[in-house]
Amino acid sequence: MGMYASVRGWLEIDVKQRREAEEIIRRHHDDLYSGGWAFPTAPFNWTLYLFYGGDIHEARLLWLRARLDELAAMRPVDDDGDRPVGLFLVTDERGGATGWAVRDGRIREEATPSLSWLRE
Repeated sequence: MGMYASVRGWLEIDVKQRREAEEIIRRHHDDLYSGGWAFPTAPFNWTLYLFYGGDIHEARLLWLRARLDELAAMRPVDDDGDRPVGLFLVTDERGGATGWAVRDGRIREEATPSLSWLRE
């Protein structure tokens, strides 16, 4: 059966990047795990928060990480040069926790402190 991990987090992207983000997600559709993506139904102002949350088989974490790599690498849409930023928390059934920090077109992965209180 395998082990599972809980993934939850968000990306902050420009509203103008929505179509590109939707296309990345659509192009790599997974019948089970793509349902974890959520866009606001009525975004406002200039920042769009793209969320992901779900329990995912550990073997499929690479699939999700690859989507985030592609989303993180989206080019800026204006002269500000702002790229997607975000934070994802991955906890596993063994009590481990990892953070995926999205910044400057890349993802930095770091072990995080014990977050056992999330399971209580």
